[in-house]
Amino acid sequence: MTRARSIAAIVVAAGKGERASANGETEPKQYRLVHGIPVLTRTIRALLDIPEISAVVPVIHPDHAARYAALGLADDRLLPAVTGGATRQSSVLAGLMALGKIRPDLVLIQDAARPFVDAKLVHGVIAGLADHEAALPAMPVTDTIKKAPDGINVVSTEDRRVLFAAQTPQGFRFPQILSAHMRASTLPREFTDDAAIAEWAGLRVAITPGNANNIKITLPEDFERAERMIAGAQAMETRVGTGFDVHEFEPGDAVWLGGVKIPHTARLKGHSDADVALHAITDAIYGALGEGDIGTHFPPSDPQWRGAASVIFLEHAAGLVAVRGGRIVNLDATIVAESPRIAAHVPAMREVIATACAITPSRVTIKATTSERLGFTGREEGIVAMASASIELPRID
Repeated sequence: MTRARSIAAIVVAAGKGERASANGETEPKQYRLVHGIPVLTRTIRALLDIPEISAVVPVIHPDHAARYAALGLADDRLLPAVTGGATRQSSVLAGLMALGKIRPDLVLIQDAARPFVDAKLVHGVIAGLADHEAALPAMPVTDTIKKAPDGINVVSTEDRRVLFAAQTPQGFRFPQILSAHMRASTLPREFTDDAAIAEWAGLRVAITPGNANNIKITLPEDFERAERMIAGAQAMETRVGTGFDVHEFEPGDAVWLGGVKIPHTARLKGHSDADVALHAITDAIYGALGEGDIGTHFPPSDPQWRGAASVIFLEHAAGLVAVRGGRIVNLDATIVAESPRIAAHVPAMREVIATACAITPSRVTIKATTSERLGFTGREEGIVAMASASIELPRID
């Protein structure tokens, strides 16, 4: 009876992901959300869902430790993240060195930006390693390929029948690829992928079936494609909810609005911190879910919520969306107040709300206006907030 081969996986996530940035987006692509879940989280979970993989080691950028920790990933097979190098090649070598203590029989090297890897594709790679030292999934090239060394003048047409587009994970017998990577690290050249290093080292490399859905997120439009792929895999419906809240002033020196403490000549009166903006947004999310309102989940008669930060309520509402397999599409709130002035605090409010809901600030809008000195707010007796929430949930009917 032969011993089962141990298999580890390296997830290469040490890049800055700048090519995928658009519309002022600064978050590295591996930490950006696809259908409410970070790309890196999706990739790691996909590998952990394959029972044959006994260990997964992420390789991250030295500046991304806090971002990675915030993913909250936990699994007995998930090893501590290691710091990558200045190039992808050096980052892979760091991951291989980290696996030196457990010395798996086989290692899979996966790009973090390929979150749609599945078990069938991985099993194909593993099968390819039975007779070869290396194996990679690839798709046949269907377009006619032209060769133009200067980028302008065509000098030849390639035979597409022998051309394949490489994907990951690429699989290797661990001792051979570790040795090949260590030798390659002494060269002045950089290799474009790990299979190229295996080829250079004289290892036999097999092509195994790729998958058209195993896309690599590289450009901004790739995020749109990824969203469509997930939406197409699961029928979703859009739900909209509204929220309204009002609180009067009482003696104090600051108000809480949108999760931000703003100095003022009074404070808002309420059982919690009386943050009308967060209350309205929270109720809007509950409304879209059909889950009542804040009072349903956090009764004002319960003393534990006295003086509580309203961001707790918002996090709870957003958590219900996630539990039901949905996502928050956008949040829109209007604050009506003569004072304090709110405009300068709007960016900070958007950040607080986005963080609480695990979405990007671009999905949060905060507007401030006055009631032209009319009525309750016009007399500066309090503040009013109105909000709407658009969410997507799996269709159940």
